Amino acid sequence: MRIFSVLATMSVLGLWLGPLHAQQGPPSVVAANPVVKTIVEDDEFVGRFGASAEVDVRARVSGFLDEVHFTDGSLVEKDQLLFTIDQRQFRTALRQAQAQIDIAEATSAFTSEQLERAQSLISNGTIPQSIVDERREAFLAAQGALEQARAALELAELDLEYSEIRAPMAGRIDRALLDPGNLVTQNQTMLTSIVATDPIYFYFDIDERFFLAYARDARARGSMLQEGANALEVRVTVSDRQVPAQIGYLDFSENRIDSETGTMRVRAVLDNPDELLTPGLFGRINVPGSLPYEGVLIPDAAIVSDQNRRLVMSLDAEGNVTPIPIRPGPRIDGYRVVRNGLDGSETIVIEGLIRARPGSVVAPEMVELPPVAAN
Repeated sequence: MRIFSVLATMSVLGLWLGPLHAQQGPPSVVAANPVVKTIVEDDEFVGRFGASAEVDVRARVSGFLDEVHFTDGSLVEKDQLLFTIDQRQFRTALRQAQAQIDIAEATSAFTSEQLERAQSLISNGTIPQSIVDERREAFLAAQGALEQARAALELAELDLEYSEIRAPMAGRIDRALLDPGNLVTQNQTMLTSIVATDPIYFYFDIDERFFLAYARDARARGSMLQEGANALEVRVTVSDRQVPAQIGYLDFSENRIDSETGTMRVRAVLDNPDELLTPGLFGRINVPGSLPYEGVLIPDAAIVSDQNRRLVMSLDAEGNVTPIPIRPGPRIDGYRVVRNGLDGSETIVIEGLIRARPGSVVAPEMVELPPVAAN
């Protein structure tokens, strides 16, 4: 009876283990072909935004500050009234200059009549030539005095005009550095500053190696970096990841490399209509670092690290796993650029790498990678 019980138990176990053993086979993985498309590699630099134009507002005349006509930190238009210096002294000076004009005009008219009278009398010998010469001299002196008075009037008008300090350009204004009642000294006292923020500049430094590479590529494009690569589009990002990358272009570089630092300063210009960007803000710029070429792109998840090597697991038609060393490059469109090792025709494992051991056999599930990886 015990023998029959053992045999019965073994029969039941065989019924359970048999299907399980039959279901075993090569482990499944997800595989795909690399993405092959035309790409341009980017170089990333750090830098800061700068105003496309800035000016320190100072007075052209001296006097006591009378009024401030703007709100601190507001946007101002060109020629908008910003400050007024006490105008009473300038209005008085203007009236004095106008009075000198009246005197000079009267003197000029009188000497002109005297000269005409003398010229009419000398023809019949009534007066000597010396008197005519004296009256001509008086007339010319009166003409000079009139021109001098007119210049003084123009200067008085300018002083009165300069007592109203207006914005030399449109932009965002700083706070007023002086309150009404303070003394303003001509050409010295700084009253405020204005920066133009649309467009806005972005400054960054490149070293000799990058400069030579860019100059070489620029020659291939038909334009040198020093001459302004207006067609070279760049992307600038800020520390807030919620702010999308801003698109601009390179428009200037210094005409020499600094012998002390071995770097050259380069500038990009970007549109900033909503004034999201402000001078002094830190950012990162991505500059095209190569000419367009056919690149091979794979997901980062498909790369295996083996000490100092990077590998991908390739599959043949039978599912045999073979490791291939690669040299990865930068990330583009959510993928990793493969600079050496793949030509794009391979089938590589992108999921389930733990089951794809070198020399093993797997059952691949093929998928197609999109041109741009989903975030």
